[in-house]
Amino acid sequence: MLPCKPIIKRISLFLFTLVALFLTTDIAAQDGKVLYQTNCQICHSLDKNLTGPALRGFLERGPWGDREELYKWVHNPAAYLATSDYASQLKNQYGTIMQAFPQLTNEEIDAIAEYVATAPPPGGTPTGGPVPEGAPDNSNRNSIFFGILSLILAVIALILMQVNSNLKKLSDDKENIRRPDPVPFYRNKIYIAMFAMVFFVVGGYYLAKGAIKLGRDKGYMPEQPIYYSHKVHAGINQISCLYCHGSAMESKHAAIPSVNTCMNCHKAISSYEKGPQLYTEDGREVDGTAEIAKLYKYAGFDPARPNDWDPAKAKPVEWIKIHNLPDHVYFNHSQHVKAGNVQCQTCHGPIQDMDVVSQFSELSMGWCVNCHRETKVNFYNEGDSTGNKFYSIYEKFHNDLASGKMDSVTVSDIGGTECQKCHY
Repeated sequence: MLPCKPIIKRISLFLFTLVALFLTTDIAAQDGKVLYQTNCQICHSLDKNLTGPALRGFLERGPWGDREELYKWVHNPAAYLATSDYASQLKNQYGTIMQAFPQLTNEEIDAIAEYVATAPPPGGTPTGGPVPEGAPDNSNRNSIFFGILSLILAVIALILMQVNSNLKKLSDDKENIRRPDPVPFYRNKIYIAMFAMVFFVVGGYYLAKGAIKLGRDKGYMPEQPIYYSHKVHAGINQISCLYCHGSAMESKHAAIPSVNTCMNCHKAISSYEKGPQLYTEDGREVDGTAEIAKLYKYAGFDPARPNDWDPAKAKPVEWIKIHNLPDHVYFNHSQHVKAGNVQCQTCHGPIQDMDVVSQFSELSMGWCVNCHRETKVNFYNEGDSTGNKFYSIYEKFHNDLASGKMDSVTVSDIGGTECQKCHY
């Protein structure tokens, strides 16, 4: 008869290994998505061209089917550019070259490629194959299976330990060996410690995972008092973002345009007739003319008597704020838009394609810090007097660029990741 303690140790080790396997399997499945969101999503969408091209299907375009070529491109785009006509075409098309990611390993690049290849399209199913209409969503099947299997194995382990204890007691009784009665499992310190450790490991993992998401409203899409389509205004009619949000270029806040700004156009445009049909996020049809009438109500404007309108009597539209940073975070729009030449789409996504605006980026500290680490500064060039002259004071970086020690200067290099830059 085997001693009781070695069996308990083996079973405990098995259970911990099983729990660890379950957790790491769930984490590994998310690696590609997390790496994509951290490193690629700033400039790329899966299905739409942004600062860079849409990534879905990129392995079938150009030389990227050869992973070695892909690794070279990701690790050092500037050096690879001289060897690839396709990379040169991308630079000419988008007017910029991709940031270098020397810190990404080949396995991490493969994980990103795998995520891009298998991520579901908007409103669709994963690209791994069509799913019949009405088929159930099985995306969480593996997690549920591992969870149920873990519970079953844990119960079996407890039963086997109890059987082992009973057999040992029978054996001792037959051999007239007197031993103290076994301690019930709910009073056994080994069992209690084992369950406590499992509980804290599993509970701590999910608690941390949930806590990380607190305050992040990615995808937040409230219903506004007036249905305003950025796709119609900024996309189809090519109205510049700065016409309505002009303060983004000159001040900390982008601000919401006043009703009078809207009325600059809508004094003459009183009906919605030629644009595409509008729909809410849940599929309800929107009457564009009725939405313009709501604007007139806020403005106190009567289209039948346009000359009698008094702009001073207009009331502000009670828009619901979508993007909201914590009070202890300092963010200056003009510093990014004017000094940094950051495009609106970098943070707000393809706003020109959105009917209903939602929060596109997670706007977390990690997301911002990663952007600062990778975004190159428009550094001043004394030779042709181009770039931002503010950076002419950084003599060390100018010397390092001239000597070849650096090929570019990032926001992080000039202190963009220091705590006091963003926190009061």
